[in-house]
Amino acid sequence: MASASLLKSSPVLDKSEWVKGQTLRQPSFSVVRCHPATATSALTIRAGSYADELVKTAKIVASPGRGILAMDESNATCGKRLASIGLENTEANRQAYRTLLVTAPGLGQYISGAILFEETLYQSTTEGKKIVDILVEQKIVPGIKVDKGLVPLAGSNNESWCQGLDGLASRTAAYYQQGARFAKWRTVVSIPNGPSALAVKEAAWGLARYAAISQDNGLVPIVEPEILLDGEHGIDRTFEVALKVWSEVFFYLAENNVLFEGILLKPSMVTPGAECKDRATPQQVADYTLKLLHRRIPPSVPGIMFLSGGQSEVEATLNLNAMNQSPNPWHVSFSYARALQNTCLKTWGGRPENVKAAQETLLLRANANSLAQLGKYTGEGESEEAKKGMFVKGYVY
Repeated sequence: MASASLLKSSPVLDKSEWVKGQTLRQPSFSVVRCHPATATSALTIRAGSYADELVKTAKIVASPGRGILAMDESNATCGKRLASIGLENTEANRQAYRTLLVTAPGLGQYISGAILFEETLYQSTTEGKKIVDILVEQKIVPGIKVDKGLVPLAGSNNESWCQGLDGLASRTAAYYQQGARFAKWRTVVSIPNGPSALAVKEAAWGLARYAAISQDNGLVPIVEPEILLDGEHGIDRTFEVALKVWSEVFFYLAENNVLFEGILLKPSMVTPGAECKDRATPQQVADYTLKLLHRRIPPSVPGIMFLSGGQSEVEATLNLNAMNQSPNPWHVSFSYARALQNTCLKTWGGRPENVKAAQETLLLRANANSLAQLGKYTGEGESEEAKKGMFVKGYVY
């Protein structure tokens, strides 16, 4: 594992420098060689110029009472969301919805980071202001989805692997220049399909290479091996698989000299499969999930930003709240998409006159999860819509 003390650091950029200019910043790299007294061999440790900045960014995102708004749906997935309220999948409609989200007044009180799709990173609001600038004004760190999606994994049990490593260095450098300061890479593990040892190793290796490349170019990597909810398995089986997956992930992160203090994790909560008849209480989910974290996640990792994975808005918030009833070595928070946006989207319905009401709904959910991060959420006054499950079998993001 690389240590912050071994890494060459550079001055931390202030917000005004986040989005300056259009010329790509070319990061510098250096190699530190440690020569033992008997110079029979040399230990090479990769050093990066962004170490201090990565640690600072990760701490900002993992700040008390705040979490991540995941709004990085691909254009195709965004189209499905728009279709659910009767809107055509056009850039103008995507822009209108994303404008609604990022301009919600006071959103930065509850949201520390926003994951964007590439189109959004370069997009302006309907009023012509860059979305990245709006986020920075709200004290929200811009992030970017960098993977290229899932494809079939040859030689596996109908499992997938995540593509996107080709050209990643140049893309992350460009995203940094555009104002992004963290990245996301989502790969998945399917319990009904095994998971096979091949699929787990492929997921772990891909995440580790992505994380190393992202850090070399100034982006804090969110490490996300999503264990899908699909299946009839119980919570013990999920726990067993999660132990194996996170063991592999951290082995390969260390092999690739990833700075643990400069990453964030986006794991699945440990829950039964979506089709399991034995449901788990929030306390059971918290107990299993925290046991997993304590066994596999080093305390040097600053933030655990859970995905909702198809849970209802209320269920995801209740489970997060249960995990924050006692102090944790890490910032235990959220990185939710549907669990923050579902009711907001339906409230908007594509109508300009509903924007304010939709933004209020978004702020209500963001505030609820902020309270859950602090362990102070009660669940009182929640709407029936917020209690509806959102699991989709074979979900593609």
